[in-house]
Amino acid sequence: MFHQSGGCCDGSAPMCYPASEFRVGDQDVRLGRIAGCPFYMGAAQFEYWRHTQLIIDAVPGRGSGFSLEAPLGVRFLTRSRVFTDAEAADLERTDPAMRGAEPIFDPSCRSDAK
Repeated sequence: MFHQSGGCCDGSAPMCYPASEFRVGDQDVRLGRIAGCPFYMGAAQFEYWRHTQLIIDAVPGRGSGFSLEAPLGVRFLTRSRVFTDAEAADLERTDPAMRGAEPIFDPSCRSDAK
């Protein structure tokens, strides 16, 4: 699973964890999925980013020691673009923010999945 908080240091970068090793808080916002794995953002961070499309990318570099990609010589990076007025209005109408953990995880979302 992926999580991006508003913490210091690497905390503001998207991090990848085994689903069973990260506790999602009641205020964490579920934004969608990456390769079948849920992606969450801390509530305070979400308030800053809610008006943008987020693109999670993997780039060369050293990531956090806690994130699964750290030993691979890559790190996750968030890129963004501001939603158009029409996109923002559509999202407000059709896609309210979902908070808290999903009750069921996709079985393909495992740290050993290929």
